[in-house]
Order: sequence, then C-alpha cells, then structure tokens
Amino acid sequence: MLAGRSLDLAGEGCASRYAVALLSVLGAHVRPEAGPEDTPPAIIWARSGLMWLTGAGHQAGCMLPAPVSACANGVLQALRALGGILPPDWSRGEDMLAHRAALLGLRRQGRISAGGSCRLLRAADGMLAVNLARSDDWTLLPAWLEGQDVADWDTLAAVLSTEPVADALERARLIGLPVAAADLPAISSPWCHIRQHGVPARVPRDGRRPRVLDLSSLWAGPLCGQILSQLGAQVIKVESSRRPDGARSGNPDFFNLMNAGKQCVAVDFGTPAGIACLRRLIAWADIVIDASRPRALRQLGIHADELVASHPGLSWISITGYGREEPAANWVAFGDDAGVAGGLSALLARTSGQWAFCGDAIGDPLTGLHAALAAWSAHVAGGGCLVSLAMRDVVAHCAAWELPASDEALQARAERWHTEALRAGLTDCRPVVPAAAPQARPHGADTAALAELLTC
Repeated sequence: MLAGRSLDLAGEGCASRYAVALLSVLGAHVRPEAGPEDTPPAIIWARSGLMWLTGAGHQAGCMLPAPVSACANGVLQALRALGGILPPDWSRGEDMLAHRAALLGLRRQGRISAGGSCRLLRAADGMLAVNLARSDDWTLLPAWLEGQDVADWDTLAAVLSTEPVADALERARLIGLPVAAADLPAISSPWCHIRQHGVPARVPRDGRRPRVLDLSSLWAGPLCGQILSQLGAQVIKVESSRRPDGARSGNPDFFNLMNAGKQCVAVDFGTPAGIACLRRLIAWADIVIDASRPRALRQLGIHADELVASHPGLSWISITGYGREEPAANWVAFGDDAGVAGGLSALLARTSGQWAFCGDAIGDPLTGLHAALAAWSAHVAGGGCLVSLAMRDVVAHCAAWELPASDEALQARAERWHTEALRAGLTDCRPVVPAAAPQARPHGADTAALAELLTC
C-alpha cells in the first residue's frame, strides 16, 4: 500500500491547493488566487514536455501519476500571493522543469538519464540510481566497490547486481558518491525546515530592492537566484577565483538563462582576504543562497546560523541533497539521483512496469522553485531565519502530494491521466524552448567594479 489520501483528489485546482499548503508551512497568512496553472495535472505533465522525457526511448512517453508539474505551478501561485510577480517568460513553473532539456535537445533514455550521467542499475534486492557526473567519480569506484576494478557501465552493473542496496548505499555515502535507492522514502519529510535564529528587520529597507548573494552553482541555486532577479532583486553571483561554476563549461544558453542579470564576482576562498571579502558580502546581503554541504562553509569559518543571528533581517537559504543534519549533511546528490531518491522512478515502475528516469535532473528545478518561494517569503516577513531545503525532500513532497492510498488507485489514476493527455493530443509534446536570455557576465567581471564594497 502507498501512504496517502483515501480519495484521488488530484485534478483541477491541484496547483492552488498545493500553493495553500506551501504558504501554510511558511507561516504566510494569505490565500492564492486560482489561475491558468490549475489545469489538470495530466495535461500539465504532458504539455510541459516531461512526458516526452520520461520512459524508454523506443516506446511512447510515460505519464507520471504524481502532480509534479502542477506542484511547480503551485509554487508560482504561492509566490504571486506574496506579491512576487514574474514576467511572462517566467510565469509557468511547469516549463522551468524542462528548460535544460529543451536547450540541450535531450530526450528520454529509459534507465539512462536524459543528460547521460546517471543510470538505474539493479542491485541484489532493489534498484539504485548511480550518478557519475563529475570527472573524478569514476576514480572513486574501486573505493566504493571494495577494490574491484570497474572501467565501464556494464562492469559496474554486473558488480552491483550482487550487492544489497543498503550496503552499496552506505559505502557510497561515506566516500561522497551520488547514489540513491530507487524507492518511495519510508519517512515523509517536510519540504523545508525553518530555523528562526536572528532578529527580523523592523525598519523599512528604504524601498530598495532585495540584495541577494548567490553562492551556488549548477542549477537549483542559480535558478533560485534568477527567479529572485526576475522579481527585481539585485543579485551578486559569487564564484571561486580558482574554480568557477562548472555550468560555465556547459551549454552557454542554459548558463545565460540561469545567470543573466547577475553581477559576477570572483573570490579567492583560500586566503584570509578572500574570506574577509565573503563576510563583507554577507553583511551587505538580505538573502544568501548556499547550495554546498554545510561543512564546506564551516571549513572557511562561515557558520550560517551564527551569521543569521548576528545580522538582523538576514535570510539564509540552504540547498542540500539530504539536509543539514548529520549524517545526511555529508551525502551528495544531484538532480537525477535526487529525483529517484524522492520516489518518482518507483512510482513510475509501480504503475507502468518500467524503471526509468522522470524528466531531466528534476530535483534541481523543483528545488530551485521552492527555494525561491522560501527566500521571497522569508524576506517579506523580515528575515532573521535559516531555511533548509533538501532536494530529496522537495521531490518526495511533490511525489506524495494527494497520492492515492493504494497501488490499484494509483494505477487507475495513471491510466485515466494518460487517456486525458491522449485525448488532448499532448502525448508527443517536446519541452518548451525558453526565450533567449541576455549573455551572463564573465567570471569575475564585476569584482573590480564592486571593489569599494568588497575591498578585495
């Protein structure tokens, strides 16, 4: 049996109901207005291109019987209820979930992620998502597999087929490999955790726009920062002078989409002067976006809780794979494996019989959307808090939203939703290509111009 409601409520109005639930968690006493986002979840999933991205390459795209796309739209409804009005190009959350796939021309590949770096592999007693996205990940395999020499995916699959899921998962986490069990999370976690450490701002901010310090890279954090920029915030993107955001070496159109409009500063985190510079930037900010494991900043002497407590009105948005608490704080996750960890592939397998990835690195944009809402809400409320979002928990929250109580009901929903998409002629919709963004600033381009502020 699946945990969930006894009735299948997901349908028209799903996005609005999700928006109400989000605002309640954030302590915002406002009601969202219904809008075009309240289209039935089946239609939203199909027309966003996520159906086209889900399933085996040689078969038709798959319907996911969880209202994930509707949840993305619900985030924007909640944001609008808080006064956050986005421009038309950024007004559909469903499209943001597939922006990268649209720009890169990605397509569904079944048990291989659309981006190609993550695979669903069978273990002795279940399925694992193994993400080898970084150049060094392959060199970690002998340590993970207790000395076995693995040089390709076929060999890795053969080795893992004899490994219990729990054992493989435990060793992967110890050495920092992004590996996830492909099942519904056993424990339901909230989509965010809010710790009120500081003092909310009690004086007007002179009508100036919010100041955002974006310390993140790749997708989830930069999307959060970009949404805040589209809402009118001044965003400074901070990168290491020695190690720029890895997304700079990827698709330039996607990097521009995530980072256009941000000022770009490069800081040497390996020097006392660089750390002092980072502290000055934090003191300047109203909102800090951080998407690293907590220990990474602690090693630099940067403690988020202490800074929130000592800077009235500061909101700190922490994005991680599995949360800030030990031991999960040290576990690594990226968008594809986080989507699997949140239960999406398991739901798909239970209804369609096939194991496949759902969408493209879906944990990233889902979390980026929720993080932007959390940041805006915290700022509007005066700040003074640390908001922690774990990608696995955000995905799991969307996967479990208005979930039927039994496998039979879930399968009936999947069939009904697929029929809705078929009747609407949407079963072959490709991801929507976003409007071209202006060129993002080069690495460190604004460091000199902001020298008076930074003194670094």
